[in-house]
Amino acid sequence: MKKSLYIALFTISTFFFVGCGIYGFTGGDVGNAKTIQIDFFPNQAQLIEPALSQQFTLELQDLFTRQTNLTLVSTNGDLHFSGEITSYRIAPMSATSQQTSAQNRLTITVNVRYINNTDEKKDFEQSFSFYSDYPATSQLTGSVLEAAFDEIIDRITQDIFNASVGKW
Repeated sequence: MKKSLYIALFTISTFFFVGCGIYGFTGGDVGNAKTIQIDFFPNQAQLIEPALSQQFTLELQDLFTRQTNLTLVSTNGDLHFSGEITSYRIAPMSATSQQTSAQNRLTITVNVRYINNTDEKKDFEQSFSFYSDYPATSQLTGSVLEAAFDEIIDRITQDIFNASVGKW
């Protein structure tokens, strides 16, 4: 009986908080914005990975449509993201006793321009970067490349979300 009362109280409290707009579980604060425009992020790095631009752009769009109630539009969005991939770099990270590389690091950097048409004080241009380490004995292809892209893109898109509409 006591457990049922706690469950009912929790449920009612949750509906009250969410319904009144006091707290959102995603952490996104979009203000009065209703639409979002996310332009294609071209790859302007010295090394070009063909699938990276498309995958990054789609992941960023997906993150915002999943975690906010914004509608994705192709022009005149209340929130507007544009930018480019500026760096795609592979570097050795650690050495073995035979003085060969034991681990490599893929680092991707994305320059982002954010325009908030409902509150211009929140506009910014900033670079976001993250990396993924993989064994030097592996080629950066197939599942190794896919895992690295997943890790890097997830982190960069989440950092962009936090910098633009996150409440932290």
